[in-house]
Amino acid sequence: MLEDKAKDLGRSIGQSDEYKAVKRSSEALNNDREATTILRQMEKIRQDAQAMIDRGEEPTPDMEQQLDALLQQVQVNPAYQAAISAQDNFDKLMLRVNQWIADGIRTGATSSIILG
Repeated sequence: MLEDKAKDLGRSIGQSDEYKAVKRSSEALNNDREATTILRQMEKIRQDAQAMIDRGEEPTPDMEQQLDALLQQVQVNPAYQAAISAQDNFDKLMLRVNQWIADGIRTGATSSIILG
């Protein structure tokens, strides 16, 4: 019973406008060479910084400056902005869904009627 209801909920979420927007904007971002190049550069710097931290070293000020500059570049990219906005809207939807589930759990915990 729970598995079926969870799958139904998942299907509903997958059909939501918020999920569809995340999917579309993610595809658009992946197809934007400028944005993906910048994001790859940022990830490389983050990985290098994490490796330094793991060795007990401090990331360099130059690494921080590079990350800041790359972040400023990518933040003005329309595909990146759309992806961030869509993800934010989807996250809000998921917070509401989780709240509805929590409300349902509280109601179910106090109810003596078992629903099928």
